[in-house]
Amino acid sequence: AVAHALALAAEGADILDIGGESTRPGAPTVSEAEELARVIPVIEQLASQTEAALSIDTQKPAVAEAALAAGAVIVNDIAANRTEPQMWEIAATARAGYIAMHMQGTPQTMQDAPAYTDVVTEVHTFFEERLERFTEAGLDPEQVMFDPGIGFGKTVEHNLALLAGLERFTKMARPILVGASRKSFLGHLTGADTIQRLPGSLACACRAAAAGAAVVRVHEVKETAQALRVWAAVN
Repeated sequence: AVAHALALAAEGADILDIGGESTRPGAPTVSEAEELARVIPVIEQLASQTEAALSIDTQKPAVAEAALAAGAVIVNDIAANRTEPQMWEIAATARAGYIAMHMQGTPQTMQDAPAYTDVVTEVHTFFEERLERFTEAGLDPEQVMFDPGIGFGKTVEHNLALLAGLERFTKMARPILVGASRKSFLGHLTGADTIQRLPGSLACACRAAAAGAAVVRVHEVKETAQALRVWAAVN
């Protein structure tokens, strides 16, 4: 894991997102002890070997707290729709970056029957409401970044609507992260298997950049960096 992360940094990754629990639709949960055993040694080693910012991808406050102590500086939280403030208080105390993602349901239930009246408006409203909750928990808005949650409790049509409506989010006061790389909706659109979805992933990354997204979360760093450099050169 450390070698792979360093290779991604060498290819141009500015942030390395370290996770020990899969959040694919229907993925089984992982115990707190197992998740800690998977991620903390990786973060500890990377902290002294790279200048890339380290992000902990977790839903568990205790894992986030340990990861921040080990050298992570960002909490990437797919469960920002939670009601208890512990995760936000941990990020606030550590002065860490906090990525709040929109998700309808949980990884185990999110793709059962996702439904929205207007997905762009509803996700936008969620972000506005969350920012108020975060502030109440002590998080400075400057610490917060939003992720519309492509593929998390969304149909193909919902994902396309969010990509088409990204400007609605990038006009907000806080930066936006877009993670569409290799997502299943690309397979539904193109028929491509997971590892064959680079072209579709690059299209999404360029769309996110065009809309003003601050960060794209990707698998193929070298190829995406090249695509975005070309995009930037002609815009």
